[in-house]
Amino acid sequence: MTTKELLYVEDALGHAQYVMTKCRESAGQLQDSELKTLVEQMASKQQMLFTSFYGLL
Repeated sequence: MTTKELLYVEDALGHAQYVMTKCRESAGQLQDSELKTLVEQMASKQQMLFTSFYGLL
């Protein structure tokens, strides 16, 4: 893997982790159960993306 490719993967990891964190924070503050479930699902998808990107390393 080239240095530039590694930087792209690092950047993708950071973005996935940021979105995952924000989704979890937001889900904890939501009162609407349907919306809370949707945001929790988004956090789970971001976790899967993070794991996939991390696996590239």
